[in-house]
Amino acid sequence: MHRRLISADSHVKVSLEAIRGRVPTSLRGAFDDATALQAARDKELRGGRALDMSDWDMEAFRDPGYSDPIARLAAMDRDGVQAEVLYSEVSAFRSFGLVKGDWRPISRAFSDHLSDFASVDPDRLAVSYQVPIIDIDYAVEEVLRLAGLGARSVHLPNFPSEFSLPDYHDSRYDPLWGALSETGVAISHHLGTAPHLYSVFQRDPTPQAGIFTSLPSLSLAEVIAWWILTGTLERFPKLKIVFVEPNLYWVAGFLAALDRKAAGVYDFPGMKLTPTEYFQRNMAVTFMDDEFGLRQRHELGVENILWSTDFPHPATTWPNSQAVVARQFADIPENERDLICAGNASRLYNL
Repeated sequence: MHRRLISADSHVKVSLEAIRGRVPTSLRGAFDDATALQAARDKELRGGRALDMSDWDMEAFRDPGYSDPIARLAAMDRDGVQAEVLYSEVSAFRSFGLVKGDWRPISRAFSDHLSDFASVDPDRLAVSYQVPIIDIDYAVEEVLRLAGLGARSVHLPNFPSEFSLPDYHDSRYDPLWGALSETGVAISHHLGTAPHLYSVFQRDPTPQAGIFTSLPSLSLAEVIAWWILTGTLERFPKLKIVFVEPNLYWVAGFLAALDRKAAGVYDFPGMKLTPTEYFQRNMAVTFMDDEFGLRQRHELGVENILWSTDFPHPATTWPNSQAVVARQFADIPENERDLICAGNASRLYNL
């Protein structure tokens, strides 16, 4: 029996050449230089290492729905998925600050390319747009522009310090948090790699870097703690923040540890609620296949959990999502399953 499914984390391939075609001619050289510099930096972080992916099932990567919106809808139909929240494979906000010249038209070109992809069926395709934080006035302007186009989510960097910027409790971001609160657009912190973890990547002796790939999920603990323990959510109680792709298995225990810390000798003067209460009021977390984590759903909050396919990455449940969901939720009440697999995302993203 097919159930309603909404994926809160799927991916779309973005061609740099397609973005370049939207960039004003006078800025294309600066665009090329910035993307080349970012590629060189990424290569340096990896130490020249490439993963052994020869044994991975790459069917989803080969599906035309990875880059074509009409084919994407067909791929979703094959999987029994009603709607998806889409993330670009290109971390563009790492490149904007490298542009020698006006990077704003490049940022808009990137967002407009993704907007066109979603416009084929905005009821089923919802992009999380990457908004640069190097200029907060621009970020506010872009949030308002994107909200006017129907955006439900913006994708922000996990670690502002990576860009030599203050962390998110700093007052410089207050106008941005105000705009997001006003529009109801959610913040996404997608699983990513903190730069310091690449030293592990270079040392990891396993063929697919299994040690390294086990760590980025846990790095999002820093981001959760920063939002909560600094009192930022007390000042901006309407913010909606989604942690994308970390799975569930560790989050409830981490929140319990924060609760103990906040109730003990540590002083967090900006907080009036417990960390778990802030999480349950303001935050959500996505997963693909995590039966252990689902057993902790009441500690996390059933309404704070979002299922996803992670299409087309190797861990994806596509094209067997209905069967994967049926297995994971075999012993879970139907009303809770429907919230986690569709209802929560529908409410959060207006899908």
